[in-house]
Amino acid sequence: MSHNIPVDVKAWIDSRPIAPFQWGVVALCFLIITLDGYDAAVMGFVAPALIEDWGLSRAALGPILGAAMFGVAIGALVAGPLSDRFGRKRVLLGCVLLFALFSLACAAAQNPTQLALLRFLTGLGLGAVMPNCVTLVAEYMPARRRGLMITLMYSGFNVGSGLGGFIAAWLLSHYSWHSALIFGGAVPLVLLPILLWRLPESAMSMVARNISGARIAATLNRMGGAFTPQTRFRLEAPLLKSGSKVSGLFRDGYARGTLALWLTYFMGLFVIYLLNGWLPTILRSGGLSLQQAAMITGLFQLGGPLGGIIVGLLMDKMQARSVIAATYLLGCLCLFTQGLMDFGAVMLSALIFISGMCINGAQNGLQAYSPAFYQTEIRATGVSWMHGIGRSGAILSSSLGGVILALAPGQGAIFSVLAIPALLAALAILLHRMRPSSGNASPAAMTGACALSQHINHR
Repeated sequence: MSHNIPVDVKAWIDSRPIAPFQWGVVALCFLIITLDGYDAAVMGFVAPALIEDWGLSRAALGPILGAAMFGVAIGALVAGPLSDRFGRKRVLLGCVLLFALFSLACAAAQNPTQLALLRFLTGLGLGAVMPNCVTLVAEYMPARRRGLMITLMYSGFNVGSGLGGFIAAWLLSHYSWHSALIFGGAVPLVLLPILLWRLPESAMSMVARNISGARIAATLNRMGGAFTPQTRFRLEAPLLKSGSKVSGLFRDGYARGTLALWLTYFMGLFVIYLLNGWLPTILRSGGLSLQQAAMITGLFQLGGPLGGIIVGLLMDKMQARSVIAATYLLGCLCLFTQGLMDFGAVMLSALIFISGMCINGAQNGLQAYSPAFYQTEIRATGVSWMHGIGRSGAILSSSLGGVILALAPGQGAIFSVLAIPALLAALAILLHRMRPSSGNASPAAMTGACALSQHINHR
């Protein structure tokens, strides 16, 4: 291979099969997201023991549970620009260390105020981890498999949240509530040396940051390349104008798409968190027993991983935004049907499960869709700010859930109201358009562009 011919990294990755090295990146990020899911949900598991130990009221527990959510939003907003400036791996490992240490510190809290502050600091790390994992996996996957791989990786959050209940139950039955928090901090610390050793930096990010060709060549050679330290590398998309990473989300034709992604993610999280937090209460008000309400609520959460994988597969074969919009719309119809008709427990369970598949699945699909919209220089910023701004939907729905329940005349009206933000999410993503000059062409087109560039430079 001539050293004078620059190699387009994205086109090269898109043209090749997925190597074991890339599977390793997905697996390591899956583990990180699993631990993220555990730590994000752990306070819900220890809340009853905490109330009993400290004699807290449910109202006093609210700030403790909500503190991490605010930290997650701020962490996502801050980490994206840092990742685009200093690299994915460095920021990602720093955030894993951050949430691990503060999770351990939470176990030593002496009062509710201390615990709320420490959970906020833990949330800073948790909020930064997820979008950085999404970005890193997106930059290592060929475009034809990106949707499936990111949704597979992202399903680790559901796995961590689900397994966390069993782990916390065992720990709480043998030890105090402190043990569940210690577990959530100790395991990431054990994993950290493995991540430092095996998790690579993004090759695309290294090109965008003008890292030496020798490092980029060594990384790509682990994927089956045959490059030398003298090989020159490039990205197909032209470099963006200088300026802050955040302002880049609104320049060069990105503004409309950025706002559409924010609105879609906001509406999706509004529905998900309201149902996760208030669905048992909604079902109980409809006459179901506590046991039935708990089981049906679990079906909504269990539908998420399956829906995410299905959406990811369809996104790799069809127009991605149409798949996401159709999935949100189907979830909207299920919610509206639940509000329109009075179903028994069996039919209601089926509709709740399908709703969970659709709303959670579409939300997972956004994890694969959003990185493809942004160029490498602002990709982590774009994904992270979508997470951070969208997280306000979760905060708002958690805060307003009680008000919505109080104002709605019955269970049917509540489901009908929830169908509205799901519909708005579908409409918002339909307004989104990929920038034709942002380097998001098909693999075949990009390979052809790379070959033409090589031919011109060679001449």
